[in-house]
Amino acid sequence: MYESGEDYLETILVIQKRNGTVRSIDVASELNFSKPSVSRAMGILKKAGYILIDEKGHITFTEKGRSKAEAIYERHNLIAAFLEQVLDVSEENALKDACRIEHDLSDETYEKMREMLDKQD
Repeated sequence: MYESGEDYLETILVIQKRNGTVRSIDVASELNFSKPSVSRAMGILKKAGYILIDEKGHITFTEKGRSKAEAIYERHNLIAAFLEQVLDVSEENALKDACRIEHDLSDETYEKMREMLDKQD
């Protein structure tokens, strides 16, 4: 899956947690993207089996989609926490940097970050 697809799934999950329901317009607003761009992306995610869109435009996850979105969200949060707690990066920069890092970080490095955070608890 492309980085942009992962970002869309994560955004849908965040909005769903916050509002309960999600529509394409909510995603467009959250990401500050055009409605046509988001509509196209939702079509791609739907075709790939990650989301469902009902007749009222409400977006829900398939099992595959929820699993992927939660994994991306967890990865993002762990990286941000690592940057803040271990490297003492500001929350603002940790969140921005986590968005950039989460897509390219190796599984090995991610697991080492997790282990280091677990040792701090």
